[in-house]
Amino acid sequence: MRTTKKNDALLGPAATYQHDHPPVRNVNVEYQAKLTFGQHVADKATTTVGSWPFMIVQSTVLAAMAKLHPGYLRAWDPYPFILLNLLLSFQAAYTGPVVMMSQNRQAAKDRLVADHDFEVNKKAEQEVEVVLSQLVHQSRLMLDALGRLEALQNEPATKEVAQRTDEILQRITTLTERIGNSA
Repeated sequence: MRTTKKNDALLGPAATYQHDHPPVRNVNVEYQAKLTFGQHVADKATTTVGSWPFMIVQSTVLAAMAKLHPGYLRAWDPYPFILLNLLLSFQAAYTGPVVMMSQNRQAAKDRLVADHDFEVNKKAEQEVEVVLSQLVHQSRLMLDALGRLEALQNEPATKEVAQRTDEILQRITTLTERIGNSA
């Protein structure tokens, strides 16, 4: 359908709205595709270290070592448990920075998601404004049509036809009642 200014005025704001922004994108998929192998490893390590199974296994190993140390492993790692301390320090020294790298990446991803949400909200707000303008336009058209219908009803010729129609309906109703009573 070819539009003209007159048609556009009748159809309202929705007829002329240009939905020309790019489609909504999935920021999570885009961000995941850009991660390097090292970043994937850091995220997986962070996920593992921050899980209940890891905490349970580590607690079990530490409890077993504490239980075995006094009797069986005394010569291997005597009381100040220097080897155990070294192992735990080594784990903390490497786990801490890996977790921090993963958290920094997650913060950057969160900022991207927030920016994307803002863009989507701006687009949605524009489209809601167009829909609301269209509804106002339709309300005006409906009120205008209602006014025209009321004007037609109040014209003398139309009023006379309406009265004649009412009289005919009254006669039909009376005749129907008579037929019903006689049967």
